[in-house]
Amino acid sequence: MSRRAATLIRGDGIGPEITQATLDVLSAFGAAFDWDEQLGGMAGVEHAGSPLPNATLDSIRRTKLCLKGPLTTPVGGGYRSVNVSLRQVFELYANVRPTKTIVPGGRYEGIDLVIIRENTEGLYIGMDHTFKVGDDPKAVAQTMSVMTREGCLRVCRYAFEYAKTHGRKKVTIVHKANILKATSGLFLESGRMVAKDYDGQVAADDKIVDNCAMQLVLKPEQLDVIVTTNLFGDILSDLAAGLIGGLGLAPGANIGVHAAIFEAVHGSAPDIAGQGIEPHGPDAGRRDDVGPRRGAGHRRAAAARH
Repeated sequence: MSRRAATLIRGDGIGPEITQATLDVLSAFGAAFDWDEQLGGMAGVEHAGSPLPNATLDSIRRTKLCLKGPLTTPVGGGYRSVNVSLRQVFELYANVRPTKTIVPGGRYEGIDLVIIRENTEGLYIGMDHTFKVGDDPKAVAQTMSVMTREGCLRVCRYAFEYAKTHGRKKVTIVHKANILKATSGLFLESGRMVAKDYDGQVAADDKIVDNCAMQLVLKPEQLDVIVTTNLFGDILSDLAAGLIGGLGLAPGANIGVHAAIFEAVHGSAPDIAGQGIEPHGPDAGRRDDVGPRRGAGHRRAAAARH
């Protein structure tokens, strides 16, 4: 069997544990990789002075494939989010989040849907400012959401291709075009344009984001593949993870032009490192800081892993 070169970043906190479990599973399935192990997060700061060392970036550029555990972005020091930086450096424009029932007996049964989130535009471009008025240095806060036609078309086309390749029946375009007429309106318009190219192959519809959130809770079986913008995808994918037991059971793939990075979607959770449990709780979506705390769902996550 030919071996595939890939970059390995074990991560911080519980990262090394869940990464090793993943490596064990890959080995059991006979997947053959030549791992180039590199540093990131706190280990990167400690050994190379950066949470995202040049050697790590060079390795991903070479292999174009990476498996990473959760990374901690150091507080202070002007460090930017490691995950956001990786998305932008490698144009990881599609965040793919499958949500499927793994452990039966939960509140919902038979969940099987995929959320595809645009990963590089919207409110996550970092154009966030405060302005001084009078004596208050933060009297006004402003952020800017930037969407491009190219970015919208690209992620929507990826979603329809994903659905076609994986035998999915429908793509739902999720938006807020009734209020955000420029940015979300562009996304909806682009999604509808792409949908026409798949007429007769993949069904398409669209939902306003707040309605989609309600429908995920009421009747998740009516949804198949969801494609949406950055912020909405972040929120909805965490909501969907709650249907199957929490973020400890949620995988994530970041697919781009120059590389693909596969990761756990929860935080590094240093307070439960070494205890053989996975995170579940209100802060579990904090992917590059101290992460979540223990919660009732960690037992199901641990059972699924083993």
